[in-house]
Amino acid sequence: MRIWTRVLATYNVCHFYTVSQIGQLFAIFRLMNSQHHFKFSTGVVAYPIFFVLTIWLVFWFEVRFGYNFSKYGVYPQTFKGLRGIVLSPFIHGSIQHIYHNTIPLFVLSAALFYFYRKIAWKIIVYGILVSGFLTWCIGRSSYHIGASGLIYVLVSFTFFKGVFAKHFRLIALSLLVVFLYGSMIWYTMPIEEGISWEGHLGGLITGLLFAIFFRKQIAKPQKYEWEEDTFNEDDDPFLKHFDEDGNFIELNEESTEEEPSKVNYIFKKKEQSD
Repeated sequence: MRIWTRVLATYNVCHFYTVSQIGQLFAIFRLMNSQHHFKFSTGVVAYPIFFVLTIWLVFWFEVRFGYNFSKYGVYPQTFKGLRGIVLSPFIHGSIQHIYHNTIPLFVLSAALFYFYRKIAWKIIVYGILVSGFLTWCIGRSSYHIGASGLIYVLVSFTFFKGVFAKHFRLIALSLLVVFLYGSMIWYTMPIEEGISWEGHLGGLITGLLFAIFFRKQIAKPQKYEWEEDTFNEDDDPFLKHFDEDGNFIELNEESTEEEPSKVNYIFKKKEQSD
């Protein structure tokens, strides 16, 4: 009985700290909501979870009922293989295959919906279509399956868009993506048998093209007063303290004498009582 009491107490403590940490995380997101382009919403977490659950549900259905959906993947340069452009991201060949795609898909899609929420669905939908079509054009005569093409779209777009946008938060996100997934660049080349490097390369090219063409509804870097076109150096109070050679000039401010305040006294004669 004492053992179960200790277990229950330990669970309550862990549950309390977990809820506390989640609360702190949501508090941080609320503080960042002051930015117009960076707002946390339910979709930032809900949509990536939905994507991950979908691919796992398809894989479970294959294993549970003995189906093999690989034939619905992209088969390059065949009319029948065009259906794989839409279906292939949801099909995986093994537990290792789907496991390696799960975490990057969740992390990158969550970052996409938070930092680029206004164009997130366009990037995902068009990314699947364009990268799948490129795979269909350049791929080998084999079935190409998996969500790795979409993952490469997200990696490429997130990195290049942050560099092009020149916003400090988007640049920081680009550096984080390079740190986490920079080694994925090697798999856009035929270095390992059984891996669709054509799908990876198609996703990389697609993400780069999206980073170039999607310019609207992106967070712009903050412009300071001296970066504006209407800025006039002669009117700036700070620059007035320097001459043309950059030497400091002490300006003599005209001192104005204050007029002394005037005080008027009124004397009233006291009336004598009888």
